[in-house]
Amino acid sequence: MAAQPLQGKRIALLATDGVEQVELTEPWEAVKKAGATVELISLKAGKIQGVHHDEKGDQFPVDKVIDDVSAEDYDGLLLPGGVFNPDALRMNEVAVDFVRDFFKQSKPVAAICHGPWMLVEAGVVEGRTLTSWPSVKTDIRNAGGTWVDQECVVDQGLVTSRKPDDLKAFCGKAVEEFAEGKHASQTA
Repeated sequence: MAAQPLQGKRIALLATDGVEQVELTEPWEAVKKAGATVELISLKAGKIQGVHHDEKGDQFPVDKVIDDVSAEDYDGLLLPGGVFNPDALRMNEVAVDFVRDFFKQSKPVAAICHGPWMLVEAGVVEGRTLTSWPSVKTDIRNAGGTWVDQECVVDQGLVTSRKPDDLKAFCGKAVEEFAEGKHASQTA
């Protein structure tokens, strides 16, 4: 594999206040190190507040607002966790449509921890095998997905992991899938 397998690729990182900081920063760095341009997309301009579980972390500058972007502009999507982050995002129809569009366009998506809540909301888990933070398991099953308790699961361009301890495997597989690009059999 080339030293920079993601050279020339643009990856969207969708997050808002309450994002689990390490699930934002580690994938961001891994994808950047692999050569991609990463843009932080959020619900509003300015900065978003990261957290370390229930403690405030750092703030991160937003590159673009969800109302001003399209999945067509990106080669892949990262969805970090934290409880508040995906819960707020899934209440925004434009954000949910943005996620769904990556699946309609057969582009790779990587979601960790509570991030798969966005996949449930977007209606894209039916018939897929994935993992998440254990409390999201019932939502995934109710949405027609198969939930497994594994460090990292890849299903037709969808990469999922359970928690911060899984980040090494998650980041590696996310880079791999983003490098591979579109998946012919991936559908919304």
